Amino acid sequence: MNKVSVLLAEDELALAHIVRESLEVSGFEVILCANGEQALQKYNHKKPDILALDVMMPKMDGFEVAKRIRQADKLTPIIFLTAKSQPKDVVAGFESGANDYLKKPFSVEELIIRIRVLLSANRLLERPKTINKDYRISELIFSSAKNTLQLGTNIWPITARESDILKMLCQNRHEVIARKELLKNIWGDDSFFNARSLDVFITKLRRHLQADPNIQIINIRGVGYKLVW
Repeated sequence: MNKVSVLLAEDELALAHIVRESLEVSGFEVILCANGEQALQKYNHKKPDILALDVMMPKMDGFEVAKRIRQADKLTPIIFLTAKSQPKDVVAGFESGANDYLKKPFSVEELIIRIRVLLSANRLLERPKTINKDYRISELIFSSAKNTLQLGTNIWPITARESDILKMLCQNRHEVIARKELLKNIWGDDSFFNARSLDVFITKLRRHLQADPNIQIINIRGVGYKLVW
């Protein structure tokens, strides 16, 4: 499957590289431009899926870039990134053809959400479909749909959070899952407090899994966890 291509036009070099790196980590292909003229040239050559344009750029500002693109292309989404937030500036942005307007300073997470919304068929955020199934862990049966563990005829519940963690461990059996990956996928960020919560839930899971002594959640110090049996 081809990656979604984002044309990012931003003349602040440090910010541009931070945003590009974050977008690439999230699975996007990024076409980076340092000024408006380059953005227009790259647009014509690459035909990206979406554009994120700084308004105040050398050689040609974002408003002018959008106006020229809109002469022939009414569909490709455009987001403006700008410190200008007066009502007249916002109006000017939408009049030049923008679909969205993000005020600096902004979080890259918010930019990613807005990109996904603009590229969705119904302009709504599409949540990934999760597949719930049963997993055999040695002699235990783990139901990710019911949040239960079963050994023989004995069935006991686990919490939804414990279930989410165990599901990721089962899907990566015998492989190390980085703490950051667990935190980002389950909590949404890897803050200190969420990291401490992960430790607590891992301890609780180990207690549940003691029903079968062959099962272990191994802590790979400084890296993450591995489920083995």
